[in-house]
Amino acid sequence: MMIRRLTLMAAASLAVLGLAGCNDEGALPRNSRHYVPISLETQQALREKGMRTHAPILIRTFKKESELEVWKQDSSGKMALLKSYPMCRWSGQLGPKIREGDRQVPEGFYAFSANAMNPRSAFYLSFNVGYPNQLDRSLGRTGAHIMVHGDCSSMGCFAMTDTQAADIYALTREAFAGGQQTVQLQSFPFRMTPENLAKYRNDPHIGFWKNLKTGNDIFEVTKREPKVSVCRGRYAFDSNGDGCTPAAGSEDVRELVAQKQRVDEIKIAELSSKGMKPMKRIYRDGDMHPVFKESILAQNGGAAAPVGTTRNGISRSDALAYQPVDLPLDQYQAHRSKGRSHMQIAELVNQERANAAIEAAKTPVKAEPAKAEPAKVEPAKPATAIASTAPKATPAATTTRTAARPPAQSTPAAAQASAEPAKVEAAKEDTMLQRVLGTVGLGGKKDEPAQAAKPDNKQQVTVPVPQRRQADVPAQSDKLAPSLVTGSTVSPR
Repeated sequence: MMIRRLTLMAAASLAVLGLAGCNDEGALPRNSRHYVPISLETQQALREKGMRTHAPILIRTFKKESELEVWKQDSSGKMALLKSYPMCRWSGQLGPKIREGDRQVPEGFYAFSANAMNPRSAFYLSFNVGYPNQLDRSLGRTGAHIMVHGDCSSMGCFAMTDTQAADIYALTREAFAGGQQTVQLQSFPFRMTPENLAKYRNDPHIGFWKNLKTGNDIFEVTKREPKVSVCRGRYAFDSNGDGCTPAAGSEDVRELVAQKQRVDEIKIAELSSKGMKPMKRIYRDGDMHPVFKESILAQNGGAAAPVGTTRNGISRSDALAYQPVDLPLDQYQAHRSKGRSHMQIAELVNQERANAAIEAAKTPVKAEPAKAEPAKVEPAKPATAIASTAPKATPAATTTRTAARPPAQSTPAAAQASAEPAKVEAAKEDTMLQRVLGTVGLGGKKDEPAQAAKPDNKQQVTVPVPQRRQADVPAQSDKLAPSLVTGSTVSPR
């Protein structure tokens, strides 16, 4: 009897849970949301790529590009890219996390197990990436609770939307269910391309980043998870038990990596020799993927989340109005020598560039009509045309006087007729939005007034029309486009 009663109670509990499967937000309740299934889109990708649901996974993140990738083992036993997720928010600057409270998203190679999964996170769903790892601890770096989670709010974490967090969580849960013991998370400042490494070649963190690149290169040439250890304050890869001696049988992989590195170093040297200045990238406070930033800035400064819910609000949403700044290293050092913080430098440079864009947009509209007309008039050309068609008996002096009069009469008229369309177009370009949307027409009708100023064939005189005069208008609108973003503001939280 007791067993039957317990069975009935369990069945009733399951029925209640089934009825409470969705809350008011259309999501699983907090105590069961970790059972959310893999999204239909991702399930379709698994089928198309021949990947098992329970196959092992690997996660890669790139701060500068604001992207998180999930890689999964395919039928060949190697890792293949399953899905790339635009990152909703990360905080801090490029570079490793050093201490508690610095808002830095860590960089390096991390690993976490099933017990790092948190279904009751205040940020929808989360899992701890495993910071600090062995290298962080050996270098005295502090901090804890660095997560991948939802809610689009970061204070050192990889923040996604709730929808994304649920999908990544489900993929990770199924991999653990299939027997994977730990999941490796590789966190990079940017994609390890020769272009990025050349641009930031003199950054104070470049030595650390080159160490990360070795692990990145092993993964890229083998498509397998590199074995990570620590040797003398640096990451060591595919080494034996002491962490410093290369593992036996890894010679072929080391040669492939060395070949890739030689090619990359040649490219870096070429870019540097062609004038690419060493730069320092500065953020006011981290970033988010452009697909989200554009959505938010388009809402007239609103701070609502573009996807999913945001219970805690997007972290430091006011920082999103300031674009990342690639500043020449000498200028960056000059700012720092004056005691300015990264936040102050980002604000100052953004404002300077916005003002410069506004001034550059104003000047060409006023100066263009006066500049174009005199430069294109060729007085000698009409005289040549008349000389070639005049009767042989006509004296050369008479021909010259006849040809000299029409240009003097027709040139002001042509300038006035050509200036009128420019005034009309300038009036149409009162707002920045009209410039960006390209409302200025480029058809042949613009040229008609200028063409009307040409003398008729009887006078045998041709006054050249300034070439591509109207085509300069779109170029002015291009100069204004950056100021739309740098000039936008997002209301503080």
